[in-house]
Amino acid sequence: MINYDKILNKKVKEVKPSGIRKFFDIAEQMEGVISLGVGEPDFPTPWQIRQAGIRSLEKGQTKYTSNWGLAQLREELARYMKRKYDLSYEPHKEILVTVGGSEAIDMCIRAVVEAGDEVIIPQPSYVCYEPAVNLAGGKAVIVETKAENEFKLTKQELLDNLTPKTKVLILPYPCNPTGAIMERADLEALAEVLRDKDIVVISDEIYAELTFGDTRHVSIASIDGMWERTLVVNGFSKTFSMTGWRLGYACGPEVLMEQIVKIHQYMIMCAPTTSQYAAIEALRSCDDAVEEMREEYDVRRRLLVHGFNKLGLTCRDPKGAFYAFPSIQSTGMTSDEFCERLLTAKGVALVPGTAFGASGEGFVRASYCYSHAHLKEALKRIGEFLEELKDEQ
Repeated sequence: MINYDKILNKKVKEVKPSGIRKFFDIAEQMEGVISLGVGEPDFPTPWQIRQAGIRSLEKGQTKYTSNWGLAQLREELARYMKRKYDLSYEPHKEILVTVGGSEAIDMCIRAVVEAGDEVIIPQPSYVCYEPAVNLAGGKAVIVETKAENEFKLTKQELLDNLTPKTKVLILPYPCNPTGAIMERADLEALAEVLRDKDIVVISDEIYAELTFGDTRHVSIASIDGMWERTLVVNGFSKTFSMTGWRLGYACGPEVLMEQIVKIHQYMIMCAPTTSQYAAIEALRSCDDAVEEMREEYDVRRRLLVHGFNKLGLTCRDPKGAFYAFPSIQSTGMTSDEFCERLLTAKGVALVPGTAFGASGEGFVRASYCYSHAHLKEALKRIGEFLEELKDEQ
């Protein structure tokens, strides 16, 4: 018999399965489940984007593209980044089209991180950062952000976790799962610490177009002295409701990007060609469609946050992404216990905060990528669950 324990990569074996999937797998086996677990827009991809993809297939545009991506797409991305975030990139040397934002994150980490390098990761945050760092041989340094600070990374928290081995700071804002954003003043404070250090910032800005109220997204790369030390990751999944098209991009200084593209070149070759042609149309003509989706998310956001607070589950106002992150500490249960019992008793699927790091304990993530009727039914069932808990006590 073959000894798989001797064969398998130890780093891979040590990676824990995603905590998000556990509850999806349980929910799939149950009937009548109301899920607030999926972080995927419920809007169809805007028609003009789909039409551009169809047109590219009809024209037989199905060959490999450049490793960097279609030149036309990169030129549109350069215009888009300048128009939206006041960031200037040379489209042929500083923008790389990737298979979703996740590939971009992985490549940026692998291109910079070596064995023993430390990578600062604020948590709660997206589930892929820590495993990617570990697989690259680096050491993840977790910073537990606080609800009282609106889950922002503070200047003092950054200072407290810097060491001579720090190589990378991952900046996951707007944040999945907390909905936190970093405003210009917050980023200026971090920049004061980073400007004179050989530290790369990997700024995951996949939710950049989903901010609410009067505050719109600011990229740390636009802060004085930060462009040359920042890799910006973004994509089409959340902004344009193009999750299944699997298209993202990374932007940064040429000296970094020419190394990152090597990994993409050998491991991936190029992003899907049809998706790239569709993305050109998205960048050119879909600002209005994106704004309509953002406005609808805002309505749902307020509905869900108000509903949680009314039920006694304290929920701060998430200013970005499309998630609410209510506290369930008043129930006396752990995040896992709360989600398991709610799913079993009422058929409502939420994601425990601990899926996004230990500092997520006492919270749950609820996505509002769902209809008003769906959200209202979920809140109704959660209310019933909480009342039954009171009766138990």
